Formats: sequence, structure tokens, C-alpha cells
Amino acid sequence: MSTPTFSNSSRSNENSHTGRILQTTFSVAFLIATLFTGFSPKMFSSNFGTLISEIMTTQPDGGGAVPTSQNMVRIGIVSGHWGNGDDPGAVCPDGTNELDVNLAIASLVRQKLEARGYNIDLLQEFDPRLEGYQAALLLSIHNDTCDVIDDQATGFKLASSTYSRDKNLTDRLSACLYERYGRATGLQYRSGNVTLNMTDYHAFRAIAPSTPAAIIETGFLNLDRSLLVDHPDIVADGVVAGVLCFVRSESVQPIPTP
Repeated sequence: MSTPTFSNSSRSNENSHTGRILQTTFSVAFLIATLFTGFSPKMFSSNFGTLISEIMTTQPDGGGAVPTSQNMVRIGIVSGHWGNGDDPGAVCPDGTNELDVNLAIASLVRQKLEARGYNIDLLQEFDPRLEGYQAALLLSIHNDTCDVIDDQATGFKLASSTYSRDKNLTDRLSACLYERYGRATGLQYRSGNVTLNMTDYHAFRAIAPSTPAAIIETGFLNLDRSLLVDHPDIVADGVVAGVLCFVRSESVQPIPTP
């Protein structure tokens, strides 16, 4: 049996292979050293995978994350009593009715949010699309009676869905509407006048549990008539401010307990 011999060419290939192994080893060591040089306590948080992904991902020329387009955010606006047969809601002695006031406000809300790039569904009271509806939020717009009750029959009311999966989200939606709408319109919050028709509103049961939802009665058609009928743009601005507070995750305080 003859002893194997190695040519100069074989030795050269072996040396080249060994060199590549050493080069790879040094490269890995350098990467590990770089990561630990940039050590941060964040690396031991639940965001560790995200942090590594950010390090390894090529960033756009601007150096920051690409913002999410607002038109990807879907918002449902129900115009109370719209399309609901012969039920126009509250009716005033001069013929002004809640349906028309609701629709004027809801249409302005839609217009103002779409102008900001949001995807808006303007829905009827019993719109078929409400079944299993999924969106960033659903808000139903209504108004209260024209009847002369007393000098306290003024202001707005709110109720959030108790059917939503995340109570914190629905509470936050109500808090945003409470603070921003009250500030824009100057109206007081009438917590004592919230009815079962609001807290157990039919749309709350129809939509997907993942959709935060609320209903707002933007005022009384008697004492608040001038604001609601003559200045619906101010009312719509208040609603829009509340919606934007929620979808933008702006800072807001909880609704005070009566």
C-alpha cells in the first residue's frame, strides 16, 4: 500500500479553506462585539426581537420608520335614525327633526376626517354593514329631545359599548370624546341623563367585539338648538377632535366619576 502524497496545489487549497474559516470566525466575533458594545437594557425587554430586526434591516434614506398611511385606518360613523323607515327621532314643533340634524353633523364629521386621510364609513341606523363590523372605532351620532323639560336640559351625553372585548379601549374612546367635545363646544356633560337605549345600543351588539364603540348625543334640540342647527361645524369639530384623540393615542384623563 502506498502512502498518500499531497501536491503543492492541494496544500494551497487547504490553506485557502482554513483562511476562509478564520475570516468568518473573526467576522462573527466582530458582530457580537458590536452588539454588546451598543448594549442597552432594552435588549432584555420583550422588544429584543424588534431591536435586533431594526439593527439588521436597511433603513430608508430618511433614517426613520416609514409612517403608516392614515387611509389604512377605518372609522365607522353611524348617523342616528338615518334610513330607519318612519322614525326620524326627536321632532320639534317647527318640523326640525333629529334625523336631519344627525345627518348634517355626521356628514361634516366624515368630510373632515376624510380630508385628514382617514377611511370613513358613513352608516345608517340599521345598516347591514354593522353586522360583524370591524374598524378602529365606531361612533353613533344622535341628539336629544326638543321637549321643554327644565333649564338643565342642555349638554351632551356619552355611553361606550359594554360588548367590546377591550374595556380599556372603549373607556379611552369615551374619555377622548368627553374631554375634546366638551372643550370644543362649551357644553356640559350630562352623566345623569344616560339611558338604557344608549348603554345597550343595538349596534354595540351587532359589531365585532374587537371594535371599540360609543354613542354620543351631541346636545338637546331645545336649549342647544342654536349650536346644533346653526353651527353644526363646531359640533363636528368637537366630534372629530375626540376621534383623533383616540386614533392618535393622545394623552387624556378618564371621565370624572359623578
